[in-house]
Amino acid sequence: MLALIVGFLGLFSGSHADQDTVITAADSSRILTVNRILIIGNRITKDRIISRELTLKVGDTVSLKRLQRELVWDKRRIYNLRLFHTVSVKSLELGADRIDLLVEVTERWYTFPIPIFELSDRNFSEWWQNYNHDISRVNYGLSLTRYNFRGRNETLQLVGQFGFTERFELSYRIPYIDANQKQGLAFNLDYTNPKNIAYFTNNHVLQYFPHPYSKPLKITKGASVTYFYRRSFFETHSFMVGYRNSQINDTIAFLNKNYFGDNGERLRLEYGFASYTFNSEHRDVVQYPLRGYQFSGYIQKTGLGFGSAVNLLEVGLSYARHYALKNNFFFSHYVGGYASTPNTQPYALYNAMGYRRQLVRGYETYVIESPWYALFKSTLKKKIFYKVWNLDAMPRQQLKYFPLSIYLKTYTDWGYAQNFPYYENFQPQALNTRLTDKLIGSWGTGLDFVTVYDMVIRMEYSFTNQNHRGFFLSVKKEF
Repeated sequence: MLALIVGFLGLFSGSHADQDTVITAADSSRILTVNRILIIGNRITKDRIISRELTLKVGDTVSLKRLQRELVWDKRRIYNLRLFHTVSVKSLELGADRIDLLVEVTERWYTFPIPIFELSDRNFSEWWQNYNHDISRVNYGLSLTRYNFRGRNETLQLVGQFGFTERFELSYRIPYIDANQKQGLAFNLDYTNPKNIAYFTNNHVLQYFPHPYSKPLKITKGASVTYFYRRSFFETHSFMVGYRNSQINDTIAFLNKNYFGDNGERLRLEYGFASYTFNSEHRDVVQYPLRGYQFSGYIQKTGLGFGSAVNLLEVGLSYARHYALKNNFFFSHYVGGYASTPNTQPYALYNAMGYRRQLVRGYETYVIESPWYALFKSTLKKKIFYKVWNLDAMPRQQLKYFPLSIYLKTYTDWGYAQNFPYYENFQPQALNTRLTDKLIGSWGTGLDFVTVYDMVIRMEYSFTNQNHRGFFLSVKKEF
């Protein structure tokens, strides 16, 4: 409960900025002019990708006091490109009023032909507890990803996946397509054919087809194009348009007559969609933030007319805040919400708490489907270990850097979700009522391991307000 109390206090307090070098009043009034910007260490990355993240340009003037703050934020923004192991941004004095800026980076490895061996389920705990750690539910294959393609921070990815879910995907992201580096594009094509699918939800647990089936249960094809506009260092606007076409086996329609709607008569669902997303990102390290804040929101219209059987409007908002306290203590809280209309939709379009960061810790094995929900999460943690190893035995310089940080934490989460009318009116009795239309919460303790390439491993032991407890393992950040 300590994290919850600190969380409410944090909503009304200011953030703790990085500690700057102490500057006297006389020094702070000095005005400096940027003479040159020197970038070293980037053998692959183009200079303009790095200089895009710098506040100061050649010829700009800045006070000494403001310079210290700008260098801290410039370092954070360059690191958040996720192209470098380490980033250093320094000023070099040439005289009383002129400086050079020196940016030094060490590049990561960018080409990853990574074998796929992953669970098909939402998380490790669901696979272990709900589906008896069935090895047949594992996906395998190959994901070939080229980060920093052409040295321009472009990402090209090819996925060939087999096992529980057959999936093929091609995506290409270009962050900058204009000279001012404010506009970008992303393209995506995908195809999925799972061996088994969740056709229904009972008591907040996904129900899968009971035995292997010789014919495909569901085939989905999709395509999308996204336009990005990064108006400032911190704010990004995204506009996406896309198309999806899904077809199910008549057995699935028989088991759940609302899977695609129309009382089980519809076996195909195709629709266009359009969405707008706004992201205001002011955090130090996006993959595992310790300072700063983020605000994001989106609105999506699924079913764009033209004879589409789908009509769904969704809105989502979230706010996260992170504070650096004294003695390596850190505090963070998150508030999020989701709403959709109308609340009578096919089962395949149900949204829910239980996916990604939209969950109450301690309820990882449950899916809480809802046309609207609200969520509050809070964490208090302390860094208890930090070390960086240089692995000289590795053949390439990009693979020698191996950091590890360990955080001990306590947390509390609370959420509220409204049940779908379809479940409330289900006969002979209402379904999925145990965790809906009531406040659910949890508290617990755990360890976070943050290591190379910003990988996060979370080990948590949670207690819920429904008298459940358990150990949960995750390989993604909290929020």
